[in-house]
Amino acid sequence: MEGKLAGRAALVTGASRGIGRAIAVELARLGANVAINYARHREEAMDVAAEIERMGCDAMVIQADVGQRAEDEVMVRSVLEEFGRLDILVNNAAYSVRKPLLEMDPADMERTWAVSLWGAFHCSQFAARLMAERGGGSILMVSSVHASRPYPNCSAYNGAKAAMNQMALTWAVELAPHKIRVNVLEPGWTDTPGERVYYSEDQIVEKGKDLLLGRLATSEEVAKTAAFLVSDDASYVTGAVLRVDGGYAITH
Repeated sequence: MEGKLAGRAALVTGASRGIGRAIAVELARLGANVAINYARHREEAMDVAAEIERMGCDAMVIQADVGQRAEDEVMVRSVLEEFGRLDILVNNAAYSVRKPLLEMDPADMERTWAVSLWGAFHCSQFAARLMAERGGGSILMVSSVHASRPYPNCSAYNGAKAAMNQMALTWAVELAPHKIRVNVLEPGWTDTPGERVYYSEDQIVEKGKDLLLGRLATSEEVAKTAAFLVSDDASYVTGAVLRVDGGYAITH
C-alpha cells in the first residue's frame, strides 16, 4: 500500500479501542503495517486488525499487559519477527484510578503507574534498542493535559503523565544521535469508550457544550496529529509536547 508510512512497521499499545484504535487505523491508512496491543478486549482488537487488513496493510494482534516488563519484551520481539522491523512505537495504553488522596490505596497508585508510566518505559526501552540498531525510528507518548494541570482526585494519573512527559523529553536528547525522535501528544477531553465509565451519553454532550470549541474531541482528530508526529512530515520535530485539546487546558 502506498502512503507516507508505506513499508513502516508500527506498534500501538492499548489499540483495541478509543484513541489507540484510531491511531492504529490512521497509521495503516498512511501505509504502515501495525501491531495492535490489547490487554482485555480481544474481539475489538481483532476488529481493528480486520479493518487494517481491508486497507491492504498487514496487522498483528498481541495480548500483553504493558505493566509487565517480560510481556513487553516478548511483544516487541514478536513485532520484529512478524514485520522484520519496528519503526514506530506509540505508547497509548493507560489506566487510571480516580480517588481523593485521603481514600486512595497504594495499590491504586501502583496499578495506574504500572500501565501508564512503567509500561511506557519498558516498551520504549525495548523498542529504542531495536531502532538504534536499525538506524532510527519514532517514539510517541500519548500523554494528557493532566501532565501539567492538577485535576483533583487524579493524583495517580496526573503524576504518571507528568513523569511520562519528562522521560520523553530526556529520551529525545539521549536518542537523537541514534536518529530516534521522541515526542509527546497531549489530548484533552476526548470522546472515547472510557469516558462512559464516568459520564452518561447525555452528560458528555452537555458538558461538551461548555468547552471552548463546543464539543469533545474525536479519537480520529487526535490520531491525525499522532500520525503527523511519527511521520517524515515531522522529521525535524523531536522533544515536542503538542496539545490536541481544543483549548481545554487554557480554560479549565
